[in-house]
Amino acid sequence: MPSSSNPLIVQGDKSLLLEVQNERYEAARDALARFAELEKSPEYIHTYRITPLSLWNAASSGLSAAEILAHLDEFSKYSLPSNVVRDIEEYIGRYGRVKLIREGENLIVTSEDTTLMVEIQNHKATARYLHGRLDAHRTLVAPGRRGHLKQALLQIGYPAEDLAGYVAGEDLPISLRQRTISGKPFYLRRYQEESAEVFHAGGAAQGGSGVIVLPCGAGKTIVGMAAMAQLQTSTLILTPNTVAVRQWMNELVDKTSLTEDLVGEYSGLQKDIRPVTVSTYQILTYRKRGAGAEGEFPHFGLFSARNWGLIIYDEVHLLPAPVFRITAEIQARRRLGLTATLVREDGMEGDVFSLIGPQKYNVPWKDLEKQGWIATAICHEIRVPLAESARMEYAVALQREKYSVAAHNSRKLPVLQAILERHIGENVLVIGMYLNQLDEIAALLQAPLINGQTPVREREKLYEAFRTGTVKTLVVSKVANFSIDLPDASVAIEVSGTFGSRQEEAQRLGRILRPKSDGGMAHFYTIVTRETVDQTFAANRQRFLTEQGYKYEILYENEVL
Repeated sequence: MPSSSNPLIVQGDKSLLLEVQNERYEAARDALARFAELEKSPEYIHTYRITPLSLWNAASSGLSAAEILAHLDEFSKYSLPSNVVRDIEEYIGRYGRVKLIREGENLIVTSEDTTLMVEIQNHKATARYLHGRLDAHRTLVAPGRRGHLKQALLQIGYPAEDLAGYVAGEDLPISLRQRTISGKPFYLRRYQEESAEVFHAGGAAQGGSGVIVLPCGAGKTIVGMAAMAQLQTSTLILTPNTVAVRQWMNELVDKTSLTEDLVGEYSGLQKDIRPVTVSTYQILTYRKRGAGAEGEFPHFGLFSARNWGLIIYDEVHLLPAPVFRITAEIQARRRLGLTATLVREDGMEGDVFSLIGPQKYNVPWKDLEKQGWIATAICHEIRVPLAESARMEYAVALQREKYSVAAHNSRKLPVLQAILERHIGENVLVIGMYLNQLDEIAALLQAPLINGQTPVREREKLYEAFRTGTVKTLVVSKVANFSIDLPDASVAIEVSGTFGSRQEEAQRLGRILRPKSDGGMAHFYTIVTRETVDQTFAANRQRFLTEQGYKYEILYENEVL
């Protein structure tokens, strides 16, 4: 019930103001994360917003309007605005009013609401994907347009519940081992098992497409393997880079009944199509120079190279636009998206919802930290003044160039060295985006550097040396943001980032979240130039992690040196 001691204010514009220093803050934060999006997260008041997409994701996971309103009522200081109550009921009610079903060979869009069906048949966004009216409640969908119609229905505000089912795909016997090849016990953690079961839904049409959101280090690869074991079908796995391809292949052979001859790599280095094939987004979106905007993608043939029963999109928040395009055309195949965050800086979350599927399972990062499945992490933001020699350069720089000047601030280097001295003997990643800055740091620290030009074989050697402790400090560019398994990395130091990218910050923290063999904590440092756009971008990068319950300790140069 509303009470002045509660932490939440619900406003008529569907923004939600949450008091951080309230004893019920954490419980309210966890409830809001299921149906609202975090917008701002300064020290004392966090701002969330309820959007149609956030509500439709909630509805697809089984959350009802009554449950959402009960959560808001439980934590609110004041009575809920009547327009917010009605909007939540209306938007939740829109999900599933339109359904896609299969009748024989025909794909049909249907709704009990005959007026809504008339609108769909006549709306310019949807009409071009329809193939003929059957009756007042059913209309044929044009062949191959299942995904396109789902995108269009989302645009007009009526997301379809897709019950049209999937092709079984080529049979592939696969089971999970009880012991890895090296003899270590292997079993699914409860949340991994639940994730796979929610996705599979017992083989029903309600399952088979969707996104599993788990923190970095929580074993999303294992969830993918569990889904494969449930479906027993030939699988195409798409990953961010070739190192991730190799890691998936190693994990599959180590933890499932699959043998090496059943698992193939399809990348820039090797093109081997097997019953389970692991590829990269980069090779799929390759096309010859001069091909133009409408040019062909020669490797899209991989999607039809076998009768895949499942396609896994690793780090689905990175899915490039051309892969969305082909995914719209293969909706009859089961699709599993894996990610630590559904945040996309390009605003294409709606396309993930329409084409990969709604969010099926999400565990707060702090919940898994409390259970010991990911390491406890302490985040620090260290603010340093801009070097005197760079102040004039920053002052006259064009707006688009100011971040580069601030990010390259030479006063970051002594702070970097001071942090390393605090963590002597630990495995440290120094992360940045500017290659000349990373070259300078690698030379200063006499540490190996991994960037986009580093050959895959050399990267793998350096990562292995880091895992075994032969190399204690690695300097890495953004190529190490994703899908790199470095279980003993305990310290990450960020010297520059991709402007205000929230998902990049989450991925970088994720590099150090795997539980430590000694049970120790992880430390994440971001060094920013104060009173510049570097500090502004850093605040934006931290928003997603703040929603997950992480707090940044703010330190100044003199407190570190």
